[in-house]
Formats: sequence, structure tokens, C-alpha cells
Amino acid sequence: MKALQIIRDSFVPLNMENVDTDQIIPARFLKGTTRDGFGKNLFRDWRYENDNEQKPKADFILNKPQYKGSILVAGKNFGCGSSREHAAWALHDYGFNAVVSSFFADIFKNNALNNAVLPVVVSDSFLQKIFAQNKDVTLIISLLDQTITIDATQETELFEINSYKKECLLNGYDDIDYLISVKTDIVLYEKELLK
Repeated sequence: MKALQIIRDSFVPLNMENVDTDQIIPARFLKGTTRDGFGKNLFRDWRYENDNEQKPKADFILNKPQYKGSILVAGKNFGCGSSREHAAWALHDYGFNAVVSSFFADIFKNNALNNAVLPVVVSDSFLQKIFAQNKDVTLIISLLDQTITIDATQETELFEINSYKKECLLNGYDDIDYLISVKTDIVLYEKELLK
């Protein structure tokens, strides 16, 4: 995985609450067994008319050329519904490095962390401040400091993250990479146990 430390980019505002994993990636697209190719079907039913890639819905946020960036800002309760890991795969494959919301479903949050998509939980009031910004404003997410800042106003809020997952994201580790990184410590511990 690619290491995540600071994300400074424009954001895509999806000001909708209770977005479930079937809306993020519809069940009919879950046939793949690798993580590649899911981005083209992200929010598929909201992005295209009658499931036709040739007819994008002009009013959907991902189809508006003025909204680009690697940060998705979503309404409260993002990622609810079924536990499909493919939702995190689709977000990552589309190009999102972080999702900001005031609440995430726990399973989605863990799937995102395991797939190099940083879920940033902010207060409802801070979320509304982000939504109030214009399309050219950037956000600065510092994983090291656990802060998110609205670049235009310099308003900042702290966010929480599991310390183990933070270390993995900072170093670009998945769970196996992390175990390899502490292999020497594991070997020494085993030797001590066998004495």
C-alpha cells in the first residue's frame, strides 16, 4: 500500500446522509476477486441513466467536472448496510484517499482502514463548515497530527484513529507488512519464551 501522511487536495461534496454500501457499489458488481476495476462502478446507479455508462447523470456530483480531488466529504452515517469490503475497494480504485463524515458504520470504517482509505470522523458542525465552502477550497488532512484543516479559513479539528491502523497507514503497511516489520521482535520474544 502507499503510505499516507498528509493529504492536501480539493474535495468532492456528497451531502447525503445514510449512504449504504449498496449505493457505494451495487451488489451486481461484486463478482471480482481482486481490488482493481471497482472505481468505474462507484455510485453506479447514481452516476448513470438506466445503468448505461454512455449516459452520465449531469446532476450527480462525480459527473460535474468542477468537482475533483482525492477527498470525499459525505453526510452522516456513511457506509451503513452490508459489510462488503468492495465499497472501500471502489472508493480507493476511483482515486479517493480519504472520506470525511460525522459518522461511519464500524465495518465500513475498518474496511476503509484496511484498504488505504482514511475515514476521518468530524463533528456535525465542522462537517457543515466544509459543505459551506466553495469548490476551489482544499482540505489538509494530517494523519501524523490527526487533524483536518479547511485551508481557506484555517479552521482545524482533531480526529481519532486506532494507533495500530495509524502506524500501518503512515508506513504503507497492510497487516502482513506490519508483522514482517516487527519480525525481529517476534523472534526475540519467542527465544525468551523458550529459555
